[in-house]
Amino acid sequence: MAYIKKKLSDNGKKAFRLLMDELKISMHEAQKLIDKKRLFCNGVLVKEKNKILDGIIELIIYENNPKGLDIVYENEDFAAIEKPSGVLTHPNGRNCTYSLCDEIWHLWGKKACVAHRLDKETSGILLVAKHKNSQIELKTMFEKRLVQKSYLALVKGKTEKEFIVNEKMDLAKDYDISKTRMHICENGKEASTQFYTLEYFENLDASLVLAKPLTGRQHQIRLHLFHVKHKILGDPLYGLKKSQIEQILDDKINKEERIQITGAKRLLLHSFSLEFTYKGQKFLIQSKKNIKDEFLEERIR
Repeated sequence: MAYIKKKLSDNGKKAFRLLMDELKISMHEAQKLIDKKRLFCNGVLVKEKNKILDGIIELIIYENNPKGLDIVYENEDFAAIEKPSGVLTHPNGRNCTYSLCDEIWHLWGKKACVAHRLDKETSGILLVAKHKNSQIELKTMFEKRLVQKSYLALVKGKTEKEFIVNEKMDLAKDYDISKTRMHICENGKEASTQFYTLEYFENLDASLVLAKPLTGRQHQIRLHLFHVKHKILGDPLYGLKKSQIEQILDDKINKEERIQITGAKRLLLHSFSLEFTYKGQKFLIQSKKNIKDEFLEERIR
């Protein structure tokens, strides 16, 4: 999605009224756009909602740039999509040229939004609420842990057939590269993840595991696996030197160099399934991707 300046034609109106009339939106939505510093008159940012505008009036808007998306399931309230690795769930600034919003808004309009999030490099099943009511309902379900999630990951070493990790975690406050880096700590929040080994690849010394988070902490699966010495291949954050992390986050290394540093071209973590009850109906939505082969391809040198 590219951020562009769109010229508005009406003059002589109050700022909020002009936006309401031009965009056919509510007063609240118009005022919100002004608060977000999106409206300009003669190149000057408009800060006053009641200001009478006269001159060249421009509004910064999102211009959708859809590239195509795999839809796994869809009904009148929500859809389940396959999120590709490397795509942001939401645009992270005006330099962002593409995110899932390009696809979601193109397919279902501006009222549609994701019901939960996946990290940029995590691929797999993601739920999209099509309207406000389903958004509230689905987000509440995630917050109350009424949605059972499972993930697939390719990890370093040979893992046990079944194992569980119960380790408290919290933000690493002394970390100055990423605000979302977590660490294991005694005073952290409770976190528990159940793991099942599906296959061991002797030639790679790597295991394909199914992870079921029993709590919903950020980076929970990644940190728990790193803690038990089975780091997810391709992880750009945990177990690396500060200089290496900076190089990856700033896109200053190529794919081959990243394989050397992390073991894969991307984070080999995939949202495999979501299980929940919505309006009295039970749903089990699973990814249709052949993710094992995709993981192995990302691991090839």
